Amino acid sequence: MDFFGELYLRSTLPFLSESVTAREVDYLARAFADLPGPGPVVDLGCGHGRHAARLQASGPLAGRVIGLEKDALSLSMRRPGFPVVRGDLRALPFREGSLSGAYAWYSTLFAFTDEEHVHILRELARAMRRGGRLVFQTVPHERLAASPDAAFQRGLPGGGVLDEESHFDAATGRDVGRRTLTLVDGRVLHASYAIRYYPLADLAGLLESTGFSISWVHGGLDGEPLTHLSADLIVGAVLRDG
Repeated sequence: MDFFGELYLRSTLPFLSESVTAREVDYLARAFADLPGPGPVVDLGCGHGRHAARLQASGPLAGRVIGLEKDALSLSMRRPGFPVVRGDLRALPFREGSLSGAYAWYSTLFAFTDEEHVHILRELARAMRRGGRLVFQTVPHERLAASPDAAFQRGLPGGGVLDEESHFDAATGRDVGRRTLTLVDGRVLHASYAIRYYPLADLAGLLESTGFSISWVHGGLDGEPLTHLSADLIVGAVLRDG
């Protein structure tokens, strides 16, 4: 089973509260508040559109947001009010220089091989205009290295049980895990995943090599500095000229 399909949607959706979404949307609105030009901004891996629907409705990105999502179930459950394209991060269905910006949440950009991550960022550089802005959230490498093993079991609201275990290899920067979801109808969904977490210096090098330069780094939604205790690594980058 594909991890980023029904399993991911049904195991994460119950825990994405409206208050958490509102805080993330507020951050994104601030991050794009001074974005120049009239071009669209794409929500990379928009899922059911919890960010895109709000940003499209009001604020500095009102009327400018396009969703991109590969999973058919997520698209069928998406919130109304914003246009969406079904597509793959590795082959963006956008014309060269057509985007003013893009954003991605929850390590969406880094669920592939290192070579594919380079390709994805180059695809973004192709589709974005010069000076365009990229904002993404992931988890600091140091935080995972400090607690490399994780395992939990929790009940889902409305029934069902979620089990997950993972191990982070600091040498490779990969968090490898397996998630199992037992639904109330008796179905059992399970799949493995491997997500790449880069040290900040390596991430900066990756962005520089694909045409981007880091504009800011935050350790949380209030714009606080990144420290070894930060739960988030949020990066704002700009596509350079030339």
